[in-house]
Amino acid sequence: MTNIPLSKVEIVILYLIFGLITFGIVLSRTDLYWFEFTYTAEDSFIEWMTVLPLLLSLAITLRRLVRVYSRGHWLFAGIMLGLAAFCFFAAGEELSWGQRLFKLQSSAFFQENNSQRETNFHNLIINGYSINLLVFSRLIILMAVFYLLVLPQLYQRKAFIRKWVDRAGLPVARGYQVLAFLAVFALISLCPSGKRAELLEFGGCFLFYLLVRYPLNAHIYTLAPKPR
Repeated sequence: MTNIPLSKVEIVILYLIFGLITFGIVLSRTDLYWFEFTYTAEDSFIEWMTVLPLLLSLAITLRRLVRVYSRGHWLFAGIMLGLAAFCFFAAGEELSWGQRLFKLQSSAFFQENNSQRETNFHNLIINGYSINLLVFSRLIILMAVFYLLVLPQLYQRKAFIRKWVDRAGLPVARGYQVLAFLAVFALISLCPSGKRAELLEFGGCFLFYLLVRYPLNAHIYTLAPKPR
């Protein structure tokens, strides 16, 4: 189960991830202005390439949700619904819920409490505390560490955990995906700009798509486990 060959799509996406991140790092060291105000600017190529894998992951989870809902797999369906909601929320946040796209004005609340005066939650500053730092950075990193480093080991070593994870429909990371996540984190440290977070989001979202689309336990989506 662990020696699953990579598909052509997976290989192309990996080249895309590391190619664009490497290009961004080189650019940040040779033309910082273009890197910050063109390559990683709001509504830039990198931002849209961050939204794309989230929308693809949303479509995949909704398709899986529809497939199992009529068969009464409530836990499985609940997990798919949760993943779909996460993808929708993350994509909406990345685009500030269409504010710039549709040229909408932020409400008074967001103008007063958002560090960029945009309609999103991850840039909120509440009582001097950054929501982005507390929730969207530290919490997500802790969850990623468990999901990428701990869960795959438990899945392969503990039969009862493997059984529950498969019934729940949780996609489990494959070895190359874990290594790719670690490599992205390592590469990002070479970028001197504060906008390196944009590269991290881009790489992280595409790797998240690979995890959702090509997990270790992909077999559970071809034939959902029967309810008990």
